[in-house]
Amino acid sequence: MATSALQIAGLVLGGIGMVGTLAVTIMPQWRVSAFIESNIVVFENLWEGLWMSCMRHANIRMQCKIYDSLLALSPDLQASRGLMCAASVLSFLAFMTAVLGMKCTRITGDDEKAKSYILLTAGIIFIITGIVVLIPVSWVANSIIRDFYNPIVNVAQKRELGEAIYIGWTMALVLIAGGALFSCVFCCNEKSSSYRYSIPSHRTTQKSYHMEKKSPSVYSKSQYV
Repeated sequence: MATSALQIAGLVLGGIGMVGTLAVTIMPQWRVSAFIESNIVVFENLWEGLWMSCMRHANIRMQCKIYDSLLALSPDLQASRGLMCAASVLSFLAFMTAVLGMKCTRITGDDEKAKSYILLTAGIIFIITGIVVLIPVSWVANSIIRDFYNPIVNVAQKRELGEAIYIGWTMALVLIAGGALFSCVFCCNEKSSSYRYSIPSHRTTQKSYHMEKKSPSVYSKSQYV
């Protein structure tokens, strides 16, 4: 019963992490700028994502434009694009692997040991995916903070942390937590299986010992008769 609850919790966390990873990859709010110049308030929102940049001036609708070339991106965003795409694929692969290893799934048969190894594989992939998500998000956040406190950088070019950064950190933790739950399921199944097989072997040895102990007395009585 406890392992079933851990499986469901791990699958839910993995599904949330998979959807969140895909959302972070698509969202344009990685680098956000909103600044005020002297005396004149320039209310300008600039969003820079992995695939497009969006801009909105005062009383004007948001206008988004897809990057014409990969060279238009900074090096951290270029690397983040590849890593987040890889993380999206890995999260989907881990989720489908976890579904195959669930106790209620009949596609892989009724072998509990095989399903435990499938869940362990899914848990490892989830943990790797969380680390892959954590790398680009932290890299971009570090570059934003470094440029923000750099006096050489122009005020108009300074950026702030966007919503995608915070969601990315959260999704990385969710993916790692889901993978840890599946690893716990594997450990629980291994302990229960080892305990289940240790009791019959002990009883068999004890029974054979009693049979050997009784056999001489039976033989002596028949010989006596």
